[in-house]
Amino acid sequence: MKRVDSGRFEVLCWLERPASRAMWCALAVVLAAGVVRVGLQSSDGGMDNAIVIKAARTWLDGGSPYDDPHFLYLPSAVLAAVPEVLLPAWLLRFAAPAFVTGALLAGWVCALRLYGVGLRSRYAAGGLLALALGFAPFGHLIVLANWTVVAAAVLPAALLLAHRGRWTAAGAVIGAAIAFKPLLVPVLLLFLFARRWRALTVAALVPAAASGLAALAMPDPAGFFTRTLPFLFKGDDSFVRLYEASPAAVLPRVGVPQGAASLFALTCAAAGVWCAWRRWGRGDVTSPARLGESAVMVMLAAFLVSRPSYDHYLLVVVPLLLAGAGQEGAPVRTAGFWVAMVPQVPGFGWPFLEAPAGVRRAFKDAFTLCVLAVTVGLCCVRRGSVVLPHTRRARTLESAEPAGDRAF
Repeated sequence: MKRVDSGRFEVLCWLERPASRAMWCALAVVLAAGVVRVGLQSSDGGMDNAIVIKAARTWLDGGSPYDDPHFLYLPSAVLAAVPEVLLPAWLLRFAAPAFVTGALLAGWVCALRLYGVGLRSRYAAGGLLALALGFAPFGHLIVLANWTVVAAAVLPAALLLAHRGRWTAAGAVIGAAIAFKPLLVPVLLLFLFARRWRALTVAALVPAAASGLAALAMPDPAGFFTRTLPFLFKGDDSFVRLYEASPAAVLPRVGVPQGAASLFALTCAAAGVWCAWRRWGRGDVTSPARLGESAVMVMLAAFLVSRPSYDHYLLVVVPLLLAGAGQEGAPVRTAGFWVAMVPQVPGFGWPFLEAPAGVRRAFKDAFTLCVLAVTVGLCCVRRGSVVLPHTRRARTLESAEPAGDRAF
């Protein structure tokens, strides 16, 4: 046992040491190559980015952005996309993937700071390099330039603010992200768990005010409610269905009645929320894992039932889990986490799932989503009150709610 503990200590010491210049250069080359590749292949910076730009152009021409059923954003997102319309085409095709890559980098930095991981450490550089090379949704999100990246960057930042006691600022940041894309709405449950009513009010008012004002400038002010929401609830689009990873979308493709599949997904989502509540109530109030794991569990519960639910949604939660690897009892330390990641390894072709034309990819994504949700849920339920030992590397954060020790 002493040998195991000594070996683990040596590994942690190695990971927390500053990364070499060669490692940083390798990371920079990989990230830059991804941006250039997308820029050379796409004229609008990515397929999903093109949808948003088209909606903004339609609005500028006097039409309704919601004429396109695949525009699944709040009215405030239309105004946010207008600057992209004004960019030259040659610049936009590289600016969009560069923005996505930068936002993913910012989210990773905030996740590391939440858990006290050194930003110049080998784990910081190696972890992002592993995400870029070994996690397929990372590349998919850059190719698509989907605005999911806003949620991926904002959630760790908001949790970092909350961990430092700045809950109202965290609410404002979450609200701003919802104004771009309402993906982080489930995180509002954390404000309920923490009984931070002012922060919850701010998080709700920011997107409501932004969307309300933007809707006044639309020819169809209620288009989000009359067109987008029915489309999401109905979920019968033949193109979208091929890539939806939630059980409610995947199970009917193997013969399960839609009603039974939806009920199963709702049950799983409710169980996930209960796990998040248990994690919140049983965790050490000074540990960043309490915030991080509760937020991840709430988001996974939402992904289990939401329509649509895509593979790149996983980038909202996976970097947070990886950043918390130094915490005792972290989900990333379990075999279930790595089993869930196996289908997301790029470059490996799975029999019967890759052909024809990748239309069965959703089965791989559903496997990852479900196994990851079960893994995190079990960790949330099993984890008791954890008090991290004080070490000479512990840092003190000036906040209303003190932070825990460094993870590495």
